Amino acid sequence: MARHSELVKIPRIDRYITKLALGTAPLGGLFTSVAEADAESTILTAVELGINYFDTAPLYGYGNAERRLGSALNKSGKPFVLSTKVGRIIEKIDPSNPNIDNSLGRFADVDKTLTPVFDFSRDGILRSIEDSLKRLNISAIDIAYIHDADDRIGEAIEKSYPVLNELRSQGVLKGIGVGMNYCAPSIKAVKEMDLDIILIAGRFSLLDQSAQEQLFKECKKKNTAVVIGGVYNSGILANPVAGATYDYAPASDELIKRAQQIKQLLADFHTPLTAVAIQFPLRHPAVTSVLTGSRTVKELTSNVADFDREIPAAVWDALEESGLINRIDA
Repeated sequence: MARHSELVKIPRIDRYITKLALGTAPLGGLFTSVAEADAESTILTAVELGINYFDTAPLYGYGNAERRLGSALNKSGKPFVLSTKVGRIIEKIDPSNPNIDNSLGRFADVDKTLTPVFDFSRDGILRSIEDSLKRLNISAIDIAYIHDADDRIGEAIEKSYPVLNELRSQGVLKGIGVGMNYCAPSIKAVKEMDLDIILIAGRFSLLDQSAQEQLFKECKKKNTAVVIGGVYNSGILANPVAGATYDYAPASDELIKRAQQIKQLLADFHTPLTAVAIQFPLRHPAVTSVLTGSRTVKELTSNVADFDREIPAAVWDALEESGLINRIDA
């Protein structure tokens, strides 16, 4: 079996997910329009290639990604594991609402009368789950992540988690997690909530290994699975040139220089930067799966090829010995 389709059990729940997973923000039109047919082809190709774990969110295309994913997966007829997110609901625009999410404009092809609104309340979580089930056209969700609560983690712990815990006990959900961008609030979440899984973006990559300093240790204590997103840090590790982005903002000269140094070292081993970036997270035993987004079949098959490529141990040794990456601290 190819590495990308190898199954790994989520320790605390009865679900097995593939080591490589498909995220659907790009298929929701993140930054660039994606045709319905292209989205469907990408999802169905992932299924055909043996990928069984798919992640989505109401935010992605303001519901478009969920609709596209549900439609394609239901057509495939194959078993799948699906995660979506809570913490935002999609509403008609009300400029007076202080909780409007300012990501308006990041997604193409959206209904311009709609906007995502942060809502971590009990009613907001229940509405979010109900809306997602309808858009996905499924009867139950495997995993619900509390989405982007980095700046509102206290509210998520106090208000969002209790209702998700109820839904888990009722069987509406199999697992509860958080989908976050930063380590500190993720650590607080793992410590103070009974989480089955976390999704952390950008904090365990070739340019940032901070998640292993404490977050992974807390997850290990609680037997909480870890999914890593943002392996290219939003672009710089795919193409480290002037103007590249890091965490969706212009990358500093220092980061571009370090990414270029990594790429140059890898050239000596005839190994592409993208392959090393996508495989890096699974070197840590705390990591269960790597989540990457693709907007076309070509991007998907390229990611799969990079994920399955054999990388000699000497490559990792050279990166660590050069000081360009930290050693794995398991």
